[in-house]
Order: sequence, then structure tokens, then C-alpha cells
Amino acid sequence: MKLTMTDLTPDDPALVTDVGPLIRTLRPGLDADGFLEFATAAHRQGLVFTVAHDPAGRCLGVASHRVLATSRGRLLFVDDLVTAPAARSAGVGARLFDELRERGRRAGCVRIELDTGTGNHGAQRFYHAQRMNIAALHYAVELDLTDPESLR
Repeated sequence: MKLTMTDLTPDDPALVTDVGPLIRTLRPGLDADGFLEFATAAHRQGLVFTVAHDPAGRCLGVASHRVLATSRGRLLFVDDLVTAPAARSAGVGARLFDELRERGRRAGCVRIELDTGTGNHGAQRFYHAQRMNIAALHYAVELDLTDPESLR
């Protein structure tokens, strides 16, 4: 399938109409307004939304990513990579990942990193197929900003 890769910015209406609903399939707690607020703030922090369009102009997948300088070297961090449900297993995700590899190389990155949920087995199979290794465990703790005790 021929795909065109395009980077969208928060001022592009397609970010709201095409990308937002796709990202929200991964982040169901994020409503349309929350997505635009997130996209605007994250874009200012360097987040890029790369969209895969088919020849008819339909958005079939998106990868949000940014280049980070870390003590482990320069890396391309993928915040989200999602394919439209109707286009899954058609090579869209693999094509997006190939695009990320190339962008990472051009940016001087030593690797691509991302996080995925422990229960997202389909994504885990996909990332293993892309020759990714489980290199770390990602820990998190929720903070209740109204409770000073939670901030310790």
C-alpha cells in the first residue's frame, strides 16, 4: 500500500479531525478538548505528529515522537504509535516505524525508545517484530496535587 507521511501541527484542522480520534483509541480518557490542549503543549516541547495517509488522503496511522538528549545518548522517543482499527495488519504501523527509524538516523539518534502498557500484547508483538528489545521497566506513581502527603 502506498502511504504518504505528513507532519501535522496543532494549527492544522486535520490534527483535530483525523489524529485526535486515532490517538484517543489509545487514550480513551482524553476528550477532544483535552487532546488539543495536550497536542498544543507537547508540540511546544518538540512533539511531532507524523501521519500516514493513503492515496485517498485518509489518515491510517499516526506516530507522535520527539528527539531527546539523555545520559544514554540522543534518542527518538515515541509517545504514541497507532494504526486505525480498519487498517491494522496491513503494514501501516511497520511503515510508520520505518519512517521513525529514518528520522532517528537523520537526527543523530542512537536508538528509538517507547513505553507500552503491560497488557497491550498486540503492541508488544508488533514491537518485537520491529526488533525492539525490552530494555527497562518504567515505574510510575500518581500524584494527588491536592494532598501534600502524596508529593513525598
